Amino acid sequence: MWDGPPGIEPPASRLRRAVTGAGVACADLIVPPCCLSCRARTVAHGALCPACWSNVQFIRTPVCDVLGIPLPFEVGERTVSAAAVAQPPAYERARAVAHFNGEMRALVHKFKYGDRQDLRSLFGRWLRDAGRDLLADTDVIVPVPLSRWRLLWRQFNQAAVLSRELSRQTGIPMDPLALKRTRATKSQVGMKRDQRRRNVAGAFELAKAGRKRLAGKNVMLVDDVITTGATVEACARVLKRAGVARVNVLALAMVTSEVLATA
Repeated sequence: MWDGPPGIEPPASRLRRAVTGAGVACADLIVPPCCLSCRARTVAHGALCPACWSNVQFIRTPVCDVLGIPLPFEVGERTVSAAAVAQPPAYERARAVAHFNGEMRALVHKFKYGDRQDLRSLFGRWLRDAGRDLLADTDVIVPVPLSRWRLLWRQFNQAAVLSRELSRQTGIPMDPLALKRTRATKSQVGMKRDQRRRNVAGAFELAKAGRKRLAGKNVMLVDDVITTGATVEACARVLKRAGVARVNVLALAMVTSEVLATA
């Protein structure tokens, strides 16, 4: 117990802080911090350089409160887009960090196809910030599952990695096994909206144990990219039929035009 004057840091604490600072400085000399995308020098690890950061088109307010799509102007209150009114989704609200173009598209592809696990911390921070309001009443985080064969081929589920990092940063528990795919689906790259919807119809189910764990809970469904919303819509319907109280959706990126880019 420190018995020194109030407001004075204990010697042991000062020593720990000095040792930690020296260790960080030595590590930076051995492996200098660099941009996660272009590898240019940066002031800190796990970040982007100013040039790459400026090429990420973050989704900011105003957005549709339901679909999370950008809106042209702010009206000063909760706004629901015409698309959400015309065809309400099975989930309550969705949010995404950025548009799926430019630097964000490059980063997602590096993570998804290049196994760039060093992007996890940055992505987790972005997801936490983008979904701050939705995470406030979230009970459990659930990733969109991959089929068994695609998981074997890729070696990891990108949605599960994102969910695990988000759970680590927020303290909200994650349930990676509750939701599962019942069958493999075709790659949706290049598919139109209706084709994607038919492709994932009946492709998900909730495990028996998962039903008990998630019943009455508020679930955050996590994926890497929302393209047409067909996949998260199919997952949300399964979760709702199983007794989940509320389903919100959080993703790294969102395709916000009619062009279905590579996702």
